[in-house]
This record gives sequence, structure tokens and C-alpha cells, in this order.
Amino acid sequence: MPFFRLNDDHMNPDDLGDFDPETVPRAVAAFGGHMVTKGMELAMHEHRKDELVLTMRGLVKLEAGHGVWIVPPRCAVWIPGHVPHSVSVAGDVEMHCLFVEPDAVPALPRQCCALTISPLLERLLVHATHMPVMYDPDGADGRIAAVLLDQLSLAPAEELRFPMPADARLRRIASAMMTDPSDRATIEDWSRRMAVAPRTLTRILQRETGMSFGRWRQQLHILIALQRLDQGASVQAVALDLGYEGASAFVTMFRKALGKPPARYLAERRIGAH
Repeated sequence: MPFFRLNDDHMNPDDLGDFDPETVPRAVAAFGGHMVTKGMELAMHEHRKDELVLTMRGLVKLEAGHGVWIVPPRCAVWIPGHVPHSVSVAGDVEMHCLFVEPDAVPALPRQCCALTISPLLERLLVHATHMPVMYDPDGADGRIAAVLLDQLSLAPAEELRFPMPADARLRRIASAMMTDPSDRATIEDWSRRMAVAPRTLTRILQRETGMSFGRWRQQLHILIALQRLDQGASVQAVALDLGYEGASAFVTMFRKALGKPPARYLAERRIGAH
């Protein structure tokens, strides 16, 4: 199956040749890619098949199912069939996309979610991008596909979603926070900027995301922090980039949210611990 490499800022459908995962008559179809780009976006679309998007490195942002995933490396987003989604990538990116026939993995949720990818499942996914498109279902590649689906059904879900409200005013706030995560504006500050009562924004945010403003922004900060820390940024640098006064305040927030400090959390992800 295709694995493409690009070093410019655009990708055309022709780059994948005649490969269309939607029409492959197999349980799985996959492609992978390595690209260096200042920014590329695939507009809102949907597939008949279920899809898994795995990030190996770089910044991948995916919007689907009323949420935004800033996908940390060694994590993937599961997108059931017929769910509209968009994808944007930037930097030195390696990602792999797996397409699965509907109902092939009935244990997986029927809504979008983030999945932790074990080292074994990661290797199986990467291998799938190099298998023949029309692999022999009864041969070695067919057995690998079956093990891949078994492992996928065991992948634990994680709360790595940044809820994206439907309300246009809150979407403007979300977009601004993603553009400048160091902005520490409160809900009162935003209400003044938009000439809307704070309680109105708070009520709509709670109704559409189930979160307070502080918890909502914290979730975005966690996702951005996981990306930057995995790329080698220091805790101090990430803390300042996110508008914290110093590393200790950031580490305290991170530990309260995820149960362990950043270094330990990332170390356990790298060895496949959960």
C-alpha cells in the first residue's frame, strides 16, 4: 500500500496514484506519509469506511464529531464511517491512515475518540502501509491484518479531545486560543471583547462541552503541551509558551489533570505503559 514522501507545501490526489482505500475489497487498507510542510489542510469530508489516523511525529490537528484533536505522537484518532472531519498538518510530519471495513472491529466506539497505540499495534499499522493493496487474505499479510484488528479492538480510549462548541462566538474563542495559547484572558475578558454577558458564554459552554471555561482551556493546554514536549521542548519553555508563570505551576496543573508529571507521563507512553 502507498507510503508517500513530500518536501513541499502541497499534496494532490495524484500523489497517491490510483489508490482509493474506499474501494479496496479487503478488511483493511492503509497509506502512510512523511512530509515537511509549513501547513496543509484537507477540508471537511467523510468516508464510508472507519478510519484511524496515527501520528508518529509533527503537528496533526483533526476536527470531527464536535471536537478537535491535537494528536500527540503514539496516539491516534478513531473516526467511524460517515463522520465529517477535516485534517491539518504542519512541520516535519509522519502519519499513517488505516481504513477499516464497517463492523470489522465491533468493540470500538461508534463515535470519534482518541486511542493509545501500543508499540505492537504501531508496528502492525506501519507494516500495513507497505503491504500489497490486494493482499492475500489467507496468506501472511492477511494474518497480520487479522492481528492488527485484534490489537485495535484492545486499544484504550483517552480523553485527549478539545471539545469544539457549535456556538459561533465560542468557536471564535477556541480558534483564538489555538492560535495564541499563551493568552490568559478570562471568560470575563472574552465577554467584554464580544459584548456578551459572561454568564451567557459560561452557560452555552457548559451546555455544549460539559466544561467550565478554565477546564476547557486547560484541556487545550494539555494537548498542546504533549505535542511540544514530545518534540523535545523543555517543561519551562512549554510552561511559558502556555502563559504560566513558571514550570512548577504548569507541572502542578498537568499532574492534577493526568495523574502524573509530564516527564513520567511521556516516558510511560514511550514504553507502551498505560
